[in-house]
Amino acid sequence: MDSSSAFELAATDAIGQAALAAAGELTAVELLDAAIIRVEATRGLNAVITDLFDRARTQAEALDASGELRTGQRGPLAGVPFLLKDLGAALAGAPEAMGSRALRGHVATESAWTVDRYLDAGLVVFGKTNTPEWGNHCTTEPLLSGPTVNPWSSNVTPGGSSGGSAAAVAAGVVPAASGGDGTGSIRVPASCCGVVGLKPRRARSSFAPDGGHGLEGLVNNHALTRTVRDCAALLDVITGSAPGDPYSAAPPTLPFLDAATQTPAAQRILIATTSPFPTDRIHPEVVSAVEATGRLLESLGHHVAPGAPTIDPDAVADAVAVLHTVSNAALHELAREHLGRAPREDEFEPSSWVMIREGFTTTGLAYADAISAIHAQTRRFAAGMNGHDALLVPTLLTGPPPYGLLNQPRGTTRAFFDVEFATTGWTALANVTGWAAISLPLGQSSDGLPIGVQLMARDETVLLSLAGQLEQAAPWAARTPPRWVGATAVT
Repeated sequence: MDSSSAFELAATDAIGQAALAAAGELTAVELLDAAIIRVEATRGLNAVITDLFDRARTQAEALDASGELRTGQRGPLAGVPFLLKDLGAALAGAPEAMGSRALRGHVATESAWTVDRYLDAGLVVFGKTNTPEWGNHCTTEPLLSGPTVNPWSSNVTPGGSSGGSAAAVAAGVVPAASGGDGTGSIRVPASCCGVVGLKPRRARSSFAPDGGHGLEGLVNNHALTRTVRDCAALLDVITGSAPGDPYSAAPPTLPFLDAATQTPAAQRILIATTSPFPTDRIHPEVVSAVEATGRLLESLGHHVAPGAPTIDPDAVADAVAVLHTVSNAALHELAREHLGRAPREDEFEPSSWVMIREGFTTTGLAYADAISAIHAQTRRFAAGMNGHDALLVPTLLTGPPPYGLLNQPRGTTRAFFDVEFATTGWTALANVTGWAAISLPLGQSSDGLPIGVQLMARDETVLLSLAGQLEQAAPWAARTPPRWVGATAVT
């Protein structure tokens, strides 16, 4: 396949590319070749940090030889090239540094349950994307592999921690790539890069084989996409639980892909343009984007009213900080096992070292209190949403932030999250409560940068129906960044 055809294919979403393979118009190998051309053309973005081209070609050739693409046995995404975030998406035999210099050279010995689901669905995994160390930052500029460039502007971050995946999707390298979200790590890069990012509800999929949950339930895995239907189809792929999981979400009443194409009944939606955390950073253009979305939802027949649940911001920030200190201390031990010695301070990001050091002295009582605080604030949030179906809020309180803001040490872990939450606002509340939340690229700043608008609900069915309706009413597919693949040289 020549570069011109490969670049033209970039505008086709994952379901569309799979349909071409199912119709016999393109093979899985041809789809892969086109994706590799696009990766090579966008090396300057530093979004893809690990090439898995040989294993992908073997997988694509097997799919073509089996005839399963033509029969639909593998589902609506079979044959589509796919990228994995280098954190939370382990692939057996593939490098897995998790953004950490201390884990340079680490190779996964077994695949994550969700990755096995991707492979079973026929997605062709051909690379891994950049991420900050252990997902600690809502920006992607790790010392290990360097910063990822936002395709909209080299002056602002692509967000994080799924910034490599978001940049690859936004630039047209792939229609979808995996991500993970602990305080906004799917939705923040979705907002920064102008793509769709859904954090599923808690326990929608499994952390098998090596975990029951992440950060006591704060973390959920899913993907970054350009279309709502791809987001829904990928959620169908990873929905479910593995034997031994500590808990699981109730199964959906219909496939998520069906929900994304159905017109929702009138929903009762609260709208807020303030932040649940102290900040002076709410940009007027962000407020305007949220308010415009509220008016659009009203015009579509939904009931939109001002208001939002309240939480204790100190309790939430303290608890999130404590959970991160313990998590980082545990990851320090992973690094010790990998290296066969005690890791040095200079092998970690400065902000990670603050969390690690605090984790060494965090008491069991402090950890238990943090979990209790999370549960208490979840109940408070749920009570505040009583009688309403969804919450409409900003994704970020600003446009895409500059580099060097969201990855710096602040002396303490709590101070680090004070700075993060002053920029991200509502995103962490979805993780704390376990609610589903989606960022949609419905706004744009006066200087042409994307602004994400966020919807939160108890489960994904409502969100995907609303998102599909909004996508039809205010389509964003034609809005591409200056560094869209093939449009300009990416430097």
